[in-house]
Amino acid sequence: MDPLTQADMPPQLALVLCTIFVAFLLRLDHKQAPEVSRSSWIPTIWLLYISSRALGSWFGTGGENIEAGSPMDQIFLIILLCACLFVIFKRRVNLSQFAKENSWLVVLIVYMLISILWSNMPGISFRRWMRELIAFVMYLQFFSERNPRLALQSIIRRTIYILIPFSLLLIKYYPEYGVQYGRWSGVSMWIGVALQKNGLAELCAISALFLIWTLIRRIRKRDVPVAEYQTYMEVFVLGLALYLLAGPQHSIAYSATATTALIIGLLGFISLYWMRKRRLVPHAKTLGLIIAIIFAYGTLTPFLGKLGLLDVSSLFGRTETLTGRAEIWATLIPFAFKRPVFGYGVGGFWTTAMRNLTSSHAHNGYLEVILSLGIAGLVIILLLYFAICRKAIRTMAVNFDWGVLFIAYVIVSLAHNVTEAGLESLVEPMAAIVFFLLVSSPPKFETSTVP
Repeated sequence: MDPLTQADMPPQLALVLCTIFVAFLLRLDHKQAPEVSRSSWIPTIWLLYISSRALGSWFGTGGENIEAGSPMDQIFLIILLCACLFVIFKRRVNLSQFAKENSWLVVLIVYMLISILWSNMPGISFRRWMRELIAFVMYLQFFSERNPRLALQSIIRRTIYILIPFSLLLIKYYPEYGVQYGRWSGVSMWIGVALQKNGLAELCAISALFLIWTLIRRIRKRDVPVAEYQTYMEVFVLGLALYLLAGPQHSIAYSATATTALIIGLLGFISLYWMRKRRLVPHAKTLGLIIAIIFAYGTLTPFLGKLGLLDVSSLFGRTETLTGRAEIWATLIPFAFKRPVFGYGVGGFWTTAMRNLTSSHAHNGYLEVILSLGIAGLVIILLLYFAICRKAIRTMAVNFDWGVLFIAYVIVSLAHNVTEAGLESLVEPMAAIVFFLLVSSPPKFETSTVP
């Protein structure tokens, strides 16, 4: 048995101590950003929700099948949506300004709605589109924050402060919730608060990238902690995130996708700060070219059945089939060829029967988009990311550190989708961070700064 799963204190005591620790971290966050509005807790709760497992999974109240969904989750999301709409109407958010500054995001959500028309199960597709709409409304409410950049730092910090410690708690003291075992292999996998191993790994990569960025800003005197020990505590949480990312085998090969994405993000940090030191200014066209290359590489990968020119699978102890992903892609590609232009409609492809046939998702975000929204949807998302890269470069001109974080998350998100899925949705944690960054960027806040 892994030593981490051997409890050295009563689980109830560990739960109390973990709760106190998290409450103390949240108190530090409040002191660091007291001007952040209380309504920012609405997107915080939503980000906590999409970064962990659904309520129906926690409480065993799911529907009869995947298509039915969980009534508890549906009620919870409706409450969040109503709270979000209340804030939006109270603040009289300028909808036309939001649409103008984020036009491709609006085009995407509208196209998703239209795609219901050719779905084989329009009722289910509409319910799944509603989850996308709730995400869109979250971004709209966040757009109305007085200082959205400061609010976003607080939202991400809260999510990390809560989910990382509680993931460790579940793994060590409540393994019936925090540990899974391979269906056939019996090998243990850490899942923490997430639904499965890769979900926890994605959360750890998101957390590590943000905490390292924060530490860089502290070193550069761009960020002042409310107390000296706050930095030490965040280093401790960073250590927890990296420890969980390494899994029970304590290896960087445990979750190859998330680890590779994190490494790419850190290389992005190093490259951009190196360019800054030499007064080299990155251009929007250069970033756009990088995005186009990643899109092309990610789209071709499932059709090739392997990683192609940049095959790093052997470095992580993987075969060319990438832990069975090649077989999944081979099963799904014929379905993609049947409806290549417009796909099967938002949420219209994955039924219980299809999941029983192969997997729960395509393990490639680009193929997932083609299945759901077709090549037309993939082009819209590519154009959206071109718009995102232009905003990221403009952000860097105003606030270099913030632009670095923006670009790093964009590249990490796209790289993560080469062997995981999430590009087709506004509800995935990695994509959510990117879209929060998008709506908190110029031109509306060209003169704003982050202390």
